[in-house]
Amino acid sequence: KTLVGTGQMAAAGKNGASGAAESTLGRSSVKAQDVRLSNITAAKAVADAVRTSLGPRGMDKMVQTAASADVLITNDGATILEKMSVEHPAAKMLVELAKSQDIEAGDGTTTVTILAGSLLKSCLDLLAMGIHPTMISEGFQVALIKSLEILESIAIPIDLSQRHQLIKAASTSLNSKVVAQHAPLLAPMAVDAVLSVREEDAMRPDSGS
Repeated sequence: KTLVGTGQMAAAGKNGASGAAESTLGRSSVKAQDVRLSNITAAKAVADAVRTSLGPRGMDKMVQTAASADVLITNDGATILEKMSVEHPAAKMLVELAKSQDIEAGDGTTTVTILAGSLLKSCLDLLAMGIHPTMISEGFQVALIKSLEILESIAIPIDLSQRHQLIKAASTSLNSKVVAQHAPLLAPMAVDAVLSVREEDAMRPDSGS
């Protein structure tokens, strides 16, 4: 009886340990899902804050800074994100993404923020389908390569001697700005200024550097 009782106790202990391990694993899985959901929700909130300011029909935002209580009215995504008080780490990453875009290209901060928010929204649907986050990340990498191939295939090369094409490109970049109504005047001025600087640089003697 003693041996049988000892065996039953050992089996019960083993089952209890197994149940505890499964419970811990379940709690860990739920916690990871909660963290992913919190990160995606915070980043989406930042993207939604600037979504309505995109494009020529975008609305201006009134931003009041907490420190100086100054009021700023703008539809520039980089400025809005810079003035926002963001505490969540994932949301801060989206703000840093917009800053990197502004430094690298000088434009497209609102677009890149909205694109990132839309991709994260798609992640929620994929996660709900049971797809592992690693597979989703690898899928985004494949989509990135394909997107670059498509952009390169439809890109139209522009020669700097084609002033008319340069003016059209400049007008397009001005359509989402406050001065959009003055694009026919400002675009040729900008193009002529850039071309004049280029001509001056070409006329300078080579310094050998």
